[in-house]
Amino acid sequence: MLQFSANLSLLFNELDFLDRFKAAKNCGFKAVEIQFPYSFPALHIKQALLENQLNLVVFNIDADDLLQGGEGLAAVPEKTEHFYNSVQQCKSYANILQPEAINVLPGRCNDYQRTKEYLTTFKKNLILTLDTFSPLGIKTVFEAINTKDMPNFIIHSGRQMINVIEEINHPMLFMQYDIYHMQMMNEIILQFINQYSHKIGHIQFADTHGRGQPGTGAINFQKIFTHINKSSYTGWVGAEYIPVGTTKQSFDWMLEFNQ
Repeated sequence: MLQFSANLSLLFNELDFLDRFKAAKNCGFKAVEIQFPYSFPALHIKQALLENQLNLVVFNIDADDLLQGGEGLAAVPEKTEHFYNSVQQCKSYANILQPEAINVLPGRCNDYQRTKEYLTTFKKNLILTLDTFSPLGIKTVFEAINTKDMPNFIIHSGRQMINVIEEINHPMLFMQYDIYHMQMMNEIILQFINQYSHKIGHIQFADTHGRGQPGTGAINFQKIFTHINKSSYTGWVGAEYIPVGTTKQSFDWMLEFNQ
C-alpha cells in the first residue's frame, strides 16, 4: 500500500500554517512535507509534528529569488556564499525537525552560454549538501522542473537527473521525482519509475495542466499509483498540488485508490 504525504505549503491553505498539521492528521495522513519552513520557528513546527504524530518527509534549502522569477540559488556561481549560509540555516532546522530528506532546487540559467558553468556550480553545491546532511542520516534529493512553468530551469528531465547522480556517485544522493513536472515535459513516467525507482528518494504529484488534484487534468493516476505500488519504491508519495475547491474536498483520489 502506498504511503501518501501532504505538502503543507500547498494543501490546507484555508488554515494558518501551524493548524495544517492537525488537519492533515485528521484526513488520515501520517507524514507531511514543507517547501520552505523558515518563516516559522523550528521548535513550533517540531511541536506541531509531535502533537499530531506526523513524520516530516522533506523540505527545501532556501532558493532565494527562484519563485519570484529569478535564477534561484544552488547553481549561480556568484551566490556560492549565499548557498553555504542557506545550507547552515537548513541544517539548524534539520537538527530539530529531523526530516528524511533535504531538497535542493537547481534553479535557472538565463544566459545560455553559462549553462555548463551553472551545472558545475550546482554539482559542487550538491556535494556540499551531501557532506552536511549525510552524517546526520538525511538524504539529499534534487528535482527536475518543467521549462513551461519555469523557463531555463537547468535540470528538466529524468535523464539529466540520472546523469548528475551517476557523476557524483554518492549513496545518499537521490532524485525527487515529480510526476506533474515530468508529465509536462512529456516524459514516459511509468518506464522511468520502473527503471530507476532505486534512485528515487521521494515522489510528488499533481495533475496537468493546472497542477490540481488527481482527476482535474489528463494524468491517469490510478494507473500510476498502481505502478508505483508494484515497483521497488518504498518511500512516501507526496500530494503537492493546488486544490480545486477546499483541500478536504480534493481527496477523492485517495479514497478511490485505497478502495
